[in-house]
Amino acid sequence: MRLEDVAATWAAVAGNPARLAKIERLAACLGGLRPDEIPIAVAYLSGELPQGAIGVGWSSLRELPAPASAPGTLELHEVDRSFTRVQAATGRGSQRVRRQELADLFGRATEHERRFLFGLISGELRQGALEGVMVEAIARAANLPAAKIRRAAMLAGDLRAVATAAITEGREGLGRFRLTLLSPVQPMLAQTADDLPSALARISPAAVEWKFDGARIQVHRSGDEVRVFTRNLADASDRVPEIVDATRRLPTRALVLDGEAIALRADGRPHPFQVTMSRFGSRLEVEQLRRSIPMSTFFFDCLHLDGEDLVDRPEGDRFTALATVLDRTDPSIIAPRIVTDDPSEAERFLSDALEHGHEGVMVKALDAPYEAGRRGASWLKVKRAHTLDLVVLAAEWGHGRRRGWLSNLHLGARDPDGGGFVMLGKTFKGLTDQMLGWQTERLLELQVSRDDYTVYVRPELVVEVAFDGVQESRRYPGGVALRFARVKGYRPDKGPDDADTVATVRSLLARSRGHS
Repeated sequence: MRLEDVAATWAAVAGNPARLAKIERLAACLGGLRPDEIPIAVAYLSGELPQGAIGVGWSSLRELPAPASAPGTLELHEVDRSFTRVQAATGRGSQRVRRQELADLFGRATEHERRFLFGLISGELRQGALEGVMVEAIARAANLPAAKIRRAAMLAGDLRAVATAAITEGREGLGRFRLTLLSPVQPMLAQTADDLPSALARISPAAVEWKFDGARIQVHRSGDEVRVFTRNLADASDRVPEIVDATRRLPTRALVLDGEAIALRADGRPHPFQVTMSRFGSRLEVEQLRRSIPMSTFFFDCLHLDGEDLVDRPEGDRFTALATVLDRTDPSIIAPRIVTDDPSEAERFLSDALEHGHEGVMVKALDAPYEAGRRGASWLKVKRAHTLDLVVLAAEWGHGRRRGWLSNLHLGARDPDGGGFVMLGKTFKGLTDQMLGWQTERLLELQVSRDDYTVYVRPELVVEVAFDGVQESRRYPGGVALRFARVKGYRPDKGPDDADTVATVRSLLARSRGHS
């Protein structure tokens, strides 16, 4: 298939607010692909490169030849191979090789194709086809239930491979995707509830457990081999040897556990979030850090135990399996938890979590399966303070003491329906000098354009923002803005697809007015 056809599909999807129309257009495109083109097209239509980061900055795209005349002649595989060669260019002379490769590619691209390629490289196409819409489109192209596609993607952690199998082999192809030890699955995510009474009105009776402000981990064991994966499915085993050692001591030979890694002080209270993430992300002097800032673990779910997959079992059964293993070794690493339908009892439990320095509680349905990769309604998070995970869209140069640093952040929420991100406001509050220095360096690496005051960046950095409320706003395109927003910390464990949606923000505004 030609790149021109994929670019036209993306433009049609991004420009149409109707979900059904998006699905139909995507499905038509996917149905016309050769098997080896499917994973490339799924990545491009999701605003991603199969290769991931290819090391191309804005400066590499400034001096390009004139665009080719329509119609376009570039084929998907030609573009994919070109990006692979760009990524592989390293060492002396690599800049020259990359520039020449890009010049050759863009010289053959029409103006329409060039805009699409620019967006792919810069990350500006991300969310053009939200994964949920893409799942529905793959299901339609393969004539299979969307639930089957979603489950296979959850277990595989790779929608491109699932799309290829579904469209070319049908149900038989999907049957190959199952939970595999030492290969991570996408984590189950939670929705937000305003408070415990509203959470228990939706789920009752419920398991209520402490919510930790740490790094989400998934721990796999197969015999003596142990791997620890991050929320983004990256292998972090070498960064947390204490967790690897503790897992090897468990009385089992095969298991998959879901939990949270967190740095605790000697009194058992958590270090600041930045301390946990700095320790969790460090690959240098790990043994020294292990002694000075040991990582503790709290597990709350079990997805596999000694040959039995548990993802489709109810939450209550999965927790029983978890307790069966951990109670015999170290029950202190099980997340504190109660089962109740009494809001007063749940409030006392929440107060206990807050007194111990943690950020709130999770409320979970006892009969729900593990919906990996989904922000399902069977898990609700309850915090005292309002926080959102937002994406940095741009930053303004600071003044006075902050001169020379990128300071005032432009904050955006995901817009699954329209694609991209919707700006909610700006903030420079809560930023330490260390954070200012780091974010200036990082944001300049992500720069796509700038003016005299502002640097505009690829939407990749996620920041956790605390705020006092939500208000209507004519200033910002989403019609809402955050009141007294301040930065709580960057979330390197999260990607832009994990950011909160503008619909979540609007619902907070509606609930503050007493609307459902």
